[in-house]
Amino acid sequence: MTVTGQTSARPRSAICSRSRWPLLAQPPALVSYVCAIVAFDAVLIAVLARSTAFHAPHLVMFAALTACGAVCIEATRRLGMPAGVSRDLLSAWWLPVAFLLPPVYALLAPIPMQILLQLRVRATVLYRRVFSAAAIGLAAASASAVFHRSIPVPSHLSSGEGGPIAVAAACAVLFTVLNTALIAVAAHASDPEGRWGEVLWDRERVLLDAVELCLGVLVAAVCGLNLALLLLVLPPVVLLQRSLLHAQLQAAARTDPKTGLLNAAAWQREADTEIVRAQRTGDTLALVLVDIDHFKKVNDTYGHLVGDQVLAQVAATLRTQLREYDVVGRFGGEEFVVLLPGADVHEARRVAERLRARVGRMVVPAEQATVTVTVSAGVAIMNVHGEDLIELLAAADLALYRAKELGRDRVCLPAAPVAPPPRSADGAAGAIP
Repeated sequence: MTVTGQTSARPRSAICSRSRWPLLAQPPALVSYVCAIVAFDAVLIAVLARSTAFHAPHLVMFAALTACGAVCIEATRRLGMPAGVSRDLLSAWWLPVAFLLPPVYALLAPIPMQILLQLRVRATVLYRRVFSAAAIGLAAASASAVFHRSIPVPSHLSSGEGGPIAVAAACAVLFTVLNTALIAVAAHASDPEGRWGEVLWDRERVLLDAVELCLGVLVAAVCGLNLALLLLVLPPVVLLQRSLLHAQLQAAARTDPKTGLLNAAAWQREADTEIVRAQRTGDTLALVLVDIDHFKKVNDTYGHLVGDQVLAQVAATLRTQLREYDVVGRFGGEEFVVLLPGADVHEARRVAERLRARVGRMVVPAEQATVTVTVSAGVAIMNVHGEDLIELLAAADLALYRAKELGRDRVCLPAAPVAPPPRSADGAAGAIP
């Protein structure tokens, strides 16, 4: 491990005391962006509230749609909510608020929902909930303003005419684009090295967005006809919400919570599949074991919060330097493992050296100091150093141990092909420890 600026670093106790305000521990760009969005949302609520006449029918509709959202949250809270950027179908209630009520209601609608999510589903750092409410509110208010300018009488949405429905669909798309953009900018400010595609759209997200938009427009049309029809719309939306959260939780069970990479069990399943494919087709395949040098000193000097940031940053660096079909995971502690389908010894060593060099240039802020780390890597090639996953891991582990012995911050291959591990009496190889 290499640490720069140690003389100016504050002791661990100072870092722990500052953790009471998690936002202040984030990068300055993220702090400024979050504060600006939340402040703008608060000012806009105050301005529109003063210029909007609050009528009883509007308040009743707002309360009914908010209650439907609360029912969805309560009906799914036993499933929990995955950490990080998660998806739900609460837009089915925010979009009708935006279309049928003045824009100030669209700004207010996310606030009780986020409070309920914080209290009843999963408590997270407060600034994330506040920012989410502000981002959703600003996006919904923008869509609401455009819709009301184009369709002065919102009840026309329930007439079945093509014009109002098309405008509502376009405004729903506007809501999704703005909300995603606001979240993506925050994610990029938090992790400048991350890929924009990880927080923007892929095929699955586009499909989910389309479902959300259709639900929002349909609920708005039904709500405009008769508020009591919400009782018929609510059950299918709850069922879809539960199905969506169940799928997200299944995916979250495969990932390591600190790094977002595959956990050891999920990585092993993916790696076994790739190895079987390579054995069948005769393709080359390489395995790289990466370990952070002197990681314990990072935790001891700067605390586990900074250590977790180092883990996350190393994981993000690995992702940005690998191909989409490479299989990367956290193998435990400060150790990462990468499977490179189609890579021979020269390609595998080149990739490992690139990972080592890129991590070595990585900088993690820690109070008034900056932390840099190095990694050592062991490389093993299928059919050269082993025939299956157990043998490849054993060979890469020996190579990694050799890299540590030679001074760390280097890439090594096994000195010679590794003998297969001993097998039990029935001929089965041992499992991964």
